[in-house]
Amino acid sequence: MAVHHYCEVADSTLDDDGRLRRTGTLWSCVAHIINAVIGSGVLSLAWSTAQLGWIAGPVSLFCFAIVTYVSASLLSDCYRSPDPIKGMRNCSYIDAVRVNLGMKRTWACGLLQYLSMYGVDIAFVITAATCMRYISWRLRIWSLPGKFASICGCRATGKSNCYHREGRNVQCHYGSSFYMLLFGIIQIVMSLIPDIHNMKWLSTVAAIMSFSYSSIGLGLSFAKVIENGRIKGGTAGVPAAKVEKKLWKASEALGNIAFAYPYSLILLEIQDTLKSPPPENQTMKRASMVAIFITTFFYFCCGCLGYAAFGDGAPGNLLTGIVDGEGFFEPFWLVDFANVCIIVHLVGGYQMYSQPIFAAAERWFSSTHPNSIFVNKFYTINLPLVPAIQMNLFRLCFRTVFVISTTGIALVFPYFNSVLGVVGALNFWPLAIYFPVEMYLVQKKIGAWTRKWIVLQIFSFVCFLVTVLCFSGSIEALIRAKLS
Repeated sequence: MAVHHYCEVADSTLDDDGRLRRTGTLWSCVAHIINAVIGSGVLSLAWSTAQLGWIAGPVSLFCFAIVTYVSASLLSDCYRSPDPIKGMRNCSYIDAVRVNLGMKRTWACGLLQYLSMYGVDIAFVITAATCMRYISWRLRIWSLPGKFASICGCRATGKSNCYHREGRNVQCHYGSSFYMLLFGIIQIVMSLIPDIHNMKWLSTVAAIMSFSYSSIGLGLSFAKVIENGRIKGGTAGVPAAKVEKKLWKASEALGNIAFAYPYSLILLEIQDTLKSPPPENQTMKRASMVAIFITTFFYFCCGCLGYAAFGDGAPGNLLTGIVDGEGFFEPFWLVDFANVCIIVHLVGGYQMYSQPIFAAAERWFSSTHPNSIFVNKFYTINLPLVPAIQMNLFRLCFRTVFVISTTGIALVFPYFNSVLGVVGALNFWPLAIYFPVEMYLVQKKIGAWTRKWIVLQIFSFVCFLVTVLCFSGSIEALIRAKLS
């Protein structure tokens, strides 16, 4: 078997196999997964449930949870090859595909994986900017006389406070471009983090933030149901004048749910942080079970309670969907706090999906230009209150350009639900289903037309049909939003 180059490091602190020492545990793994999973997707689930209705909505959430766990279990057994316990480590998704399926499918997988990660980062930029523009900048608004604040435009900076101060029927105009640029600047700074192994603290903070805003959304939805005195919504979901329009909306909703769940494209990168013994695949399966149970609980609560609270008018983004008068206004300070939690979480989530791309680019350029000072010479950066950071010029330039590009595309396509649907569909079947199934068949040496082979192929084909449906609906919505 060929030697893997993806994991090799030159470091004095080495593992028993001569590579970077891993210190991750079950709970750090759960934190990484929650950081990667609970993000933009949870905010769209009330809208998705509204499009599908009280029967299809919860059933879809439950089915995607089962599919995600099956996918994670199959993929976690591919971390080591050929033996899942004592074999050689596959430290990245692409590494596992290369070893099990060959170079042709490795190129296809690499393109899809990095494109999906790139798309997730674009979605995070859109979501963070949406939350930023809704935050009440009370120091700017409340400290100024009303007339002067109106003239200088300060009231437009915080939409929830604008509604709180002026009433629900007032026109509160504002844009998101500035906030996208601000989030991009934050990510340029956060990209100084060397790699995913140094992100445990950030993932822990992000996981706490995700619990915080999910709980706030859950609590506000429950309070809204109590205020309404009834459960809104119907079994068929939002009615549509034409059948095809209903089908497009349902397809887009499934794409949003597909975006909310799978984390297969970074699963092996997370698994590579786990210390051994116990075997990494066993820890990963337990961590996946815990993380998926937690996320599914929050997804059901936010999706179903959000639909119960707002019915057919459920907003596309649960905590910021007040553009059309649907969403939470009071207590406005709590909504602001929830949006702050979302932003902090998305800072970590963006890095979770960016770091594998950074690592792949740096490995490739380092191997193809071994004598380049620009690529390989590291400098020590000392910043206050943080450990010294090792940085080189290529790393700084590439990561900066990457962040700028995701921010630029987000500026062009700032359509929350449609972008989530496209990215979710693009990620779901090929990366969460097809490659894990094919690698598992090779890893376990399962012959064609055996019972297990047939079951897995049927599973893959059904998920493929779901992906086609989700992708079609989300693309149609994106085109419609861009043309309108």
